[in-house]
Amino acid sequence: MPSPGVLIFLAVLGAFLCARARLAGAAIAFSLIAFLVLVATPLGQAIPDAAATFFSTLDGASTPVLNQPGGEQP
Repeated sequence: MPSPGVLIFLAVLGAFLCARARLAGAAIAFSLIAFLVLVATPLGQAIPDAAATFFSTLDGASTPVLNQPGGEQP
């Protein structure tokens, strides 16, 4: 893939144009294509790990609060 930046730009542009024309399904499809091409690039390969770390941290912070019985204060 010699120039993924051009493909990402065209997919984002296509999503924008479809959203302006109120074609939600096509806009979602173009957005998914742009995201998948981004993740396929070396720069975007860290995105899944970053998302996993974010959700793990969020889960670790919210679990103790959600498991308190009866709304007790710590």
